[in-house]
Amino acid sequence: MTTQNSNTLGNDLSRKFALDVKDMGSLRQGARAGTAEATKAAATQFEAMFVNMMLKTMRDASPQDGLTNSEQTKMLGGMLDQQTSQNIAKKGIGLADMLVRQLSKNDTQALAVGGAGDSADGANAGSFAGMASLMDAKLQKAIAAAGGTAKAEATTTAAATTATPRRGGSQAPHVISFQDKLTAHAEEASAATGIPAKFMLGQAALESGWGKREIKGRDGTNSNNLFGIKATADWKGKVVEATTTEYVNGKAQTKVERFRAYDSYADSFKDYARLITENPRYEKVLASAGDASAFAQGLQKAGYATDPQYANKLTSIIKRSLAG
Repeated sequence: MTTQNSNTLGNDLSRKFALDVKDMGSLRQGARAGTAEATKAAATQFEAMFVNMMLKTMRDASPQDGLTNSEQTKMLGGMLDQQTSQNIAKKGIGLADMLVRQLSKNDTQALAVGGAGDSADGANAGSFAGMASLMDAKLQKAIAAAGGTAKAEATTTAAATTATPRRGGSQAPHVISFQDKLTAHAEEASAATGIPAKFMLGQAALESGWGKREIKGRDGTNSNNLFGIKATADWKGKVVEATTTEYVNGKAQTKVERFRAYDSYADSFKDYARLITENPRYEKVLASAGDASAFAQGLQKAGYATDPQYANKLTSIIKRSLAG
């Protein structure tokens, strides 16, 4: 396809947002055009469609009784949802950008939002589960900016809380304290990665022993390194040396390693977010961010830790300790 034709396709896609099944063909055609403009336009269409589905779900969940409820008002409500979705997608909430990055990494072999019968559907379903969670932290503000209703905003707020660990109930005091101290940082990293805040809190808990075994230098200096990230050759920041346990051929060995050091816990979460999103070895981890077990298994398979029980331990923390 020539550059001129590709640009024309991109412009057409940007003017027309696919909000129903009949426009799925345009989405696939846009991604297969082979240019950055067409891929971006197709990803933006998907973002608009996804937001529209969210708004429709929230509207359907609202009380339907009342004098103002009729087939006509439902139709007008649906039209309003579509217009709001388009306004949100034009401004962007991050989902389209994430899709473009993911498609680029996969050489744009197929657009994962293809209709029934596309061979890529099953393989990419997990990717969208992880990417979709990026919207939890941003959708409420986007709806307000695009002129959404107060009812939609309130419903979105309630939906977004499902991504944040609940405090209290049967949780142990040290778990509640750990969450209270770090949840804000985890939520910020969640917005940047699409990984649920609870998953990252669970990993920080596993790596640091709920904050009781944080990595410290030989002089007692706290590294604020909650994720056990080592200082590789390309690391230009501060470091500390500490004794750690590594598993070689399944056997535990004690070693002295160099770890990254940060000025704050917030910096630790930010660096973890960069590592997970920018290192190609963790692509499948991001794609499985919709399920705790798959996320933990993905980290272990990617070589994040050498402990053969790492995935089981992390899954247990997320599903049990942080589920109260």
